[in-house]
Amino acid sequence: MTQDELKRAVSQAALRHVPRGEIIGVGTGSTVNFFIDVLATIKDEIPAAVSSSARSTERLRAHGFDVVDLNQVDRIPVYVDGADEIDAAGAMIKGGGGALTREKIIAEVADRFVCIVDASKLVQVLGRFPLPVEVVPMARELVRRQLVALGADVQLRAGYLTDNGNEILDAHGLSITSPRELERTINQIPGVVTVGLFARRGADVALIGEAEGVSERTFAQPAI
Repeated sequence: MTQDELKRAVSQAALRHVPRGEIIGVGTGSTVNFFIDVLATIKDEIPAAVSSSARSTERLRAHGFDVVDLNQVDRIPVYVDGADEIDAAGAMIKGGGGALTREKIIAEVADRFVCIVDASKLVQVLGRFPLPVEVVPMARELVRRQLVALGADVQLRAGYLTDNGNEILDAHGLSITSPRELERTINQIPGVVTVGLFARRGADVALIGEAEGVSERTFAQPAI
C-alpha cells in the first residue's frame, strides 16, 4: 500500500470512534485531510466540528460542515488528529504542520484522543522528527539558547507564522527518553507558547496503517 492508501485506511477506521450527533474535534495535517474527506460521508450526522487550524477549517467548510469556536462548546467526546511521531506509550511529537498550540488545547478538552498515523510514525524513542516549539517572537533567542542548552540544534522555521501570530523553533537532534519531563521543562521557559510534545496528555487510541491493514493500540493516560 502507498502512504496515501495507508492514510486513507486509518481515516476510514477512525469513523468507528466518531459518535454520531456530537460535536467532534478535528486536527491538522495530511492524514487529517483524508479523515475530513472520509468524515464528509457522514456529514449529516455531525452537527459541528472544532478545528485546530485555518487550513482544516477551510477544508471542513468546503465539505459543508459547521465549524464552531471551542469557547462555544462544553465538551468534545473525541478528537481525531495525526502525529509526526508516536511512541509505545502514546506520547507524541506534533506540530510539523504548525498547529501544535491549538491541537494541544483541543486535546485537553476532548474525552478521547484518537491518533491516526501510518506505521512510519511509530518509534521507540521520540526525537528523530524535529521537536516544534511555538514561541512569542520577542523571546525567540531566549528560547533558542535554552533549547541549545538541552542539547538541541535549533532552527527557526523561516518565513512561517502560526495561526496565533507566533514563530516556531524546530529542535533537532534530541533523544527524548522522558517526554513528560521534557514537556514540562520546555513549557516553563518564558516565551514558550507550547512545545509539540504530547506526553502529559497523549493519545488514548492509535490507529496505525500498516501493509497488512489497520492495527489499533490503546493507552492508559498517566496521572497528572
